[in-house]
Amino acid sequence: MGNSYAGQLKSARFEEALHNSIEASLRCSSVIPRPIFSQLYLDPDQHPFSSADVKPKVEELDKDLVHRCTQNGSLDFSNTLTINEMEDDEDDEEMSDSNSPPIPYSQKPAPEGSCTTDGFCQAGKDLRLVSLCMEQIDIPAGFLLVGAKSPNLPEHILVCAVDKRFLPDDHGKNALLGFSGNCIGCGERGFRYFTEFSNHINLKLTTQPKKQKHLKYYLVRSSQGVLSKGPLICWKECRSRQSSAICHSIKPNSSVSSTVTPENGTTNGYKSGFIQTGQHQSRALAESMLTTSEFLKEISYELITGKVSFLASHFKTTSLGDDLDKLLEKMQQRRGDSVVTPFNGDLNEYVSPQEATALIPTQNLDLDNETFQIYQPQLTVARKLLSQVCAIADSGSQSLDLGHFSKVDFIIIVPRSEVLVQQTLQRIRQSGVLVDLGLEENGTAYQRAEKYVVRLDNEIQTKFEVFMRRVKQNPYTLFVLVHDNCHVELTSVISGSLSHGEPSHGLADRVINCREVLEAFNLLVLQVSSYPYTLQTQQSRISSSNEVHWIQLDSMEDMSCEEKLYFGLNEYSKSLQWGITSPLLRCDETFEKMVNTLLERYPRLHSMVVRCYLLIQQYSEALMALTTMASLRDHSTPETLSIIDDLISAPGKTKSGRGHMLIIRVPSVQLAMLAKERLQEVRDKLGLQYRFEIILGNPASEVSVATHFVARLKTWRGNEPDEWTPRTYQDLEGLPCIVILTGKDPLGETFPRSLKYCDLRLIDSSYLTRTALEQEVGLACCYVSKEVIRGSTVALDLSGKEQERATVSENDSDELLIDLERPQSNSSAITGTSGSILENGVSSSSTADKSQKQPLTPSFQSSANSEGLDEGVSTGTAGAGETLKQEYDSLGPQMASSTTSKPSLSLSSSSSSGPRAFPWLGGPIQGCRGLHATLPPIVILSKAAYSLLGSQRGGKLPSASSLLPHADVAWASSLRPLLHRDMSSEEQSLYYRQWTSARQHHADYSNQLDPNSGTWACHPRRLLLTGPPQVGKTGSYLQFLRILFRMLIRLLEVDVYDEGEINTDHSESSEVSQSEGEPWPDIESFSKMPFDISVHDPKYSLMSLVYTAKLAGVKQETRKEFKAEEPRKRATVSMMLTKYAAYNTFHHCEQCHQYMDFTSSSQMSDSTLHAFTFSSSVLGEEVQLYFIIPKSKESHFVFSKQDKHLESMRLPLVSDKQNLNVVKSPIFTPSSGRHEHGLLNLFHAMEGISHLHLLVVKEYEMPLYRKCWPNHIMLVLPGMFNNAGVGAARFLIKELSYHNLELERNRLEELGVKRQCVWPFIVVMDDSCVLWNIHSVQEQTSPTIEAGVSSKNVSLKSVLQHIEATPKIVHYAILGIQKWSSKLTSQSLKAPFSRCHVHDFILLNIDLTQNVQYDFNRYFCEDVDFNLRTNSSGLLICRFNNFSLMKKHVQVGGQRDFIIKPKIMVSESLAPILPLQYICAPDSEHTLLAAPAQFLLEKFLQHASFKLFPKAICNFRSPVLAIDCYLNIGPEVAICYISSRPHSSNVNCEGVFFSGLLLYLCDSFVGADLLKKFKFLKGATLCVICQDRSSLRQTIVRLELEDEWQFRLRDEFQTANSSDDQPLYFLTGRHV
Repeated sequence: MGNSYAGQLKSARFEEALHNSIEASLRCSSVIPRPIFSQLYLDPDQHPFSSADVKPKVEELDKDLVHRCTQNGSLDFSNTLTINEMEDDEDDEEMSDSNSPPIPYSQKPAPEGSCTTDGFCQAGKDLRLVSLCMEQIDIPAGFLLVGAKSPNLPEHILVCAVDKRFLPDDHGKNALLGFSGNCIGCGERGFRYFTEFSNHINLKLTTQPKKQKHLKYYLVRSSQGVLSKGPLICWKECRSRQSSAICHSIKPNSSVSSTVTPENGTTNGYKSGFIQTGQHQSRALAESMLTTSEFLKEISYELITGKVSFLASHFKTTSLGDDLDKLLEKMQQRRGDSVVTPFNGDLNEYVSPQEATALIPTQNLDLDNETFQIYQPQLTVARKLLSQVCAIADSGSQSLDLGHFSKVDFIIIVPRSEVLVQQTLQRIRQSGVLVDLGLEENGTAYQRAEKYVVRLDNEIQTKFEVFMRRVKQNPYTLFVLVHDNCHVELTSVISGSLSHGEPSHGLADRVINCREVLEAFNLLVLQVSSYPYTLQTQQSRISSSNEVHWIQLDSMEDMSCEEKLYFGLNEYSKSLQWGITSPLLRCDETFEKMVNTLLERYPRLHSMVVRCYLLIQQYSEALMALTTMASLRDHSTPETLSIIDDLISAPGKTKSGRGHMLIIRVPSVQLAMLAKERLQEVRDKLGLQYRFEIILGNPASEVSVATHFVARLKTWRGNEPDEWTPRTYQDLEGLPCIVILTGKDPLGETFPRSLKYCDLRLIDSSYLTRTALEQEVGLACCYVSKEVIRGSTVALDLSGKEQERATVSENDSDELLIDLERPQSNSSAITGTSGSILENGVSSSSTADKSQKQPLTPSFQSSANSEGLDEGVSTGTAGAGETLKQEYDSLGPQMASSTTSKPSLSLSSSSSSGPRAFPWLGGPIQGCRGLHATLPPIVILSKAAYSLLGSQRGGKLPSASSLLPHADVAWASSLRPLLHRDMSSEEQSLYYRQWTSARQHHADYSNQLDPNSGTWACHPRRLLLTGPPQVGKTGSYLQFLRILFRMLIRLLEVDVYDEGEINTDHSESSEVSQSEGEPWPDIESFSKMPFDISVHDPKYSLMSLVYTAKLAGVKQETRKEFKAEEPRKRATVSMMLTKYAAYNTFHHCEQCHQYMDFTSSSQMSDSTLHAFTFSSSVLGEEVQLYFIIPKSKESHFVFSKQDKHLESMRLPLVSDKQNLNVVKSPIFTPSSGRHEHGLLNLFHAMEGISHLHLLVVKEYEMPLYRKCWPNHIMLVLPGMFNNAGVGAARFLIKELSYHNLELERNRLEELGVKRQCVWPFIVVMDDSCVLWNIHSVQEQTSPTIEAGVSSKNVSLKSVLQHIEATPKIVHYAILGIQKWSSKLTSQSLKAPFSRCHVHDFILLNIDLTQNVQYDFNRYFCEDVDFNLRTNSSGLLICRFNNFSLMKKHVQVGGQRDFIIKPKIMVSESLAPILPLQYICAPDSEHTLLAAPAQFLLEKFLQHASFKLFPKAICNFRSPVLAIDCYLNIGPEVAICYISSRPHSSNVNCEGVFFSGLLLYLCDSFVGADLLKKFKFLKGATLCVICQDRSSLRQTIVRLELEDEWQFRLRDEFQTANSSDDQPLYFLTGRHV
């Protein structure tokens, strides 16, 4: 082993000698002094021995294995115990180790008042085993329960807890001097002297108290959970007595809660070997009780102290008896300086080292075209993760507010493996995620990637503090802490401080479970593992609902375009049933026999040491046998020989020199270094140093490869820079090499697809937990190409001669399609080979849809591999495949459903055998290089592991599944159901959560019970992603980060309507020229402009056109009758929200949270309800409205001094100077059905200034709005308007505002203010107004090119302040702005102001429009109707064209149609009711409907133009005459609006013959004389609408309609309401 250990060896031997001599001298002395070193040893935090120097003490011996099991599974100690009993006396004598007579001893009297009863402690607590055998006893970490004997109670054993460092090891050595124990009766701790302790437990000794004499037995729990007497404590060095071998080698488990299950599968591993008391079995049992750390320390101890020297000297000779070193020297001399040719030549061809170095292989590129791809399953799992994050946000627990964040940042924490760090960095770089998340610039992302991956080593603290600072400093960034391979070293911080120098103990716990992480509201923790069992205990900190499992593996048959197939633990286990000549899972029986022989010869050595030395010899001799000494062939096992043959012959067969990788797993670092040193020496002496590389895969160091091999790798890869060196195992693709993989656990490193053999012969009885075993076999899991497997008819004979076989040509691959659902005999009949691949079920579905296949590209020579998909990354360095990325990055409309997944696990689940169980992944097959490249690696197991994995062959439950899931957990009960073989991974998780608990040193042990729910506390922002090893989890979580960011951005985007103006071709051109760029209209010139009566708002594209003289000349094409059932899809475009946007209730930020939230629940009552009554001349009655006014908003109102009665709402003065922090007009927003989605948060839109904003809501919706907007003033409409439309809200806003204006004028007049000085404007705006813009025309560059338009987002505040500053503003009736559209041109901005319709956002002069009312009955077009009436009254409506309004497409609420249902439901499944059924003949048997009469009427009119006004259809020369109203009577018809009021301005109707007449609720201004002025076509139709039948008849008579119109009795109709719902009546007639 070289000189590196010399110093340690000396110190260890010295310490042992010193220890023994001091112990001997102390034992001989007549008085027992205080032990010299006890001060050193008693402090549990100080360990004078380094972990390497000392034989470790037993840490956690699994109780399940303490007992020898008899055939029927019951427990039997009887045999050993009788022998033990016989030895008691003899041991008592010998313990004193001197022949001096017993030392007389008088015990100190017990303290006064204390208990002195035998079997009880001085505190009076029972210590007898019979009383305590059923109790659960908690003891500190590192303590064991032992039995003490009292001379006065020979038939009883007293239970004590003793620090195991003061107890001996298996050989009766290394117990620290002194004592440390606790009383388990009264709980008193910290007895530092055995004398003191023996007094406390009332031993009443007559001789000097000695722990060696009175602490007799280990105590163990039986399968029924009963604490009972176990083996004797071996206080002196063991004599080689066969009978007591077991006692000497067993120590119980300090974790008392663990119990034994009779069905425990580990027994399978040893074929009931425990019944024989052979040395081999007892050794296996003893070794299986050591934790991994302990047995590695044991091995280290054996190597350092030279205990292995006998074994080492045994292996100095070859199997033929020759001196190995001399033999190798001879061989080296024989070949001189020359070496075996590196490739493309036989093993007997030699070249000089210079030639070997200069040989250049063919490039045979496999990697140059490969790009990072995300495959469908990874995408699905990423979506599942996202969907779970959304579920956390939606859960109502307030633990995650996604609306708060605009960015995603992350850190990935990995176990201590340099390769894993590099591998993760490679994936980050290739995925482009840093650039996609906007974290790094394209140029620097490569270097900067390193700050995103952190290793769990001693440096993590500082790096992690930097990360947590970033978390604290960026509250609007959502951070994701990914804890990859999180099952590794999940020990608690507390146990870490007690551990024996384990550097990584407790680090993960310190990071993941620290208070800052738990409390950071902007931090998600994503734990990722292939072996999650240790995170799935009763004390788990992750809610089971926050587990995301890899998708079900056999539900992927529809993915026929994917060409890769995952080959995992399940498939390996199942492959044993295939019955092929060269199975994928193997046990080397010859090797096992050799091991057993050696173990008997070297009983004191750990079996792994013996196995390792034998393995080194096997590989050394195989190398020699295949090169120079054929006589050694018979002494190597066939397995070893064929592996080495394949390894060293493959490079010789091609000009490329590519070959296979062999992994030899050697957990002990010292043994691994020894193995590397020895094998390298043999290789070099044989001249093979250019043929294959030997690499030490040590997690602590980087990959180190000889320069000539690096050059070869670079040639294969093509375009790598000069300084390139391999950083990951994947970088070694194609390199013939042996990787000696060391370290306690494999840590998730990915291997290249050239990995062909996994030698796990050292993984033996020390690996008897499910996690330990699975993660070893997990090394071989990978993706294989289903296409090649399907296309090939070659038998699956993996004898190591693959290269000689024919490769499958790309054309053959589709010829052989076999129906895999048929019995196997049929398929083998077709292939004619019993061992065929197809028969053995490796083949995949043959029904792949050829149309979906992408063409095969010969240039792309990579065969499907374990790498492109594996963890979603290939080794190529090209950028991400854009097309795929774009396709996948668009978050589909559906979130991933949480599909249940089949287990990721080997050993317990088997879905239907055969190909259906395999998932298929990957891109198009890219040609195939040789069959081997597509097959899973061959795994060689030890006998114990093979027995556990192979037990499926008998159809029984695989015994591995009944193993303890992880060394850090214990079974919670021995009476538990079996883990069922068909359990999905979700079900397994629930099983482990119920039946396992965390041991004392586990990081979850300290998790607290939630006092409210009685369940263990789960962290709400923590998720667990589980999936089989090497399935693609890294790629999946990187994709998750990307789509999480896209979703947050999506939350910051808004869909706004983007539609060009309508009816632009028939609007009246404005005669009056305006000068461009004027900020405000000039009242003189503006009032001379004609009003553009046409409606241009695109939301009214399906509405009746308003007649103008210009419209008469427009040719109208016949439209299809518009279907009511087809709601029109309006064009929208996605916009980023800006700092000036209006928001809904889902927006939260620091600035506006005061504006939004009430600080405490009590504050709901801080707003007060005020009634406000006024009389309405239109309604002809008093109206009572309610104001809800929060305390903070009371300053906007005037209250009476006496009873705080609401008197008025304060208004400013017209003459008030412009103040940047003031908007004068109160803002009213009517809203319905949108308490969450209405854009009612104007804080940002108003730039945070104080403003008066009133929500106008219906009475029944008030509680919902009040809950969502507690700081808003509400104006609550009377209950009679609960079913009313938007017309009613606008009518009441205007009536109330006018009444308030009068009240304020009266109030301010008393203060000397003139009435006309009070500000008369209010703002009425929709609850979907989201953004405001200002536009200007850019300077024209050339006369031919139209000038561009520059647009800028501005605040609502600045828009209002600008409009409010209009000169002579009080002379305008309504001011508004235009609707935004991406089609806005400089042409549309040519006139800065228009006199036309305005909608959705208006400044309304309530003084000027006092006599123009909104129609409070209306549901639709109330604003067009109001604009037309305002204009006909001669009032000015002005639109500012340089401002525009963006309206959000809100999918809920607003003017949503009523669902029209019959008033009395006869059956649930009724056909939809069509608009023409909304009316009926009076008194008919028609189905009456549950909807307001006005709503039914307006909906009917929209669809009835063909019936009511047939002459008007597409006849715009002859419009329908509508007096004093505008109603939508269908888009095929034009309406000529005429006001009946005197002095009103109307459209010129001279020479127009009308096609119809519409009279709607007409008042006294409409008279017979007015109607006689108009001319009608022959056959024109009339529709008169009234409130009831009598007023209908009176109207007919008053207007003398019967003179010119013909009526029939059957032409009278009503809306289909019941009489309680006050139907409207109408009469139709024809012009005569």
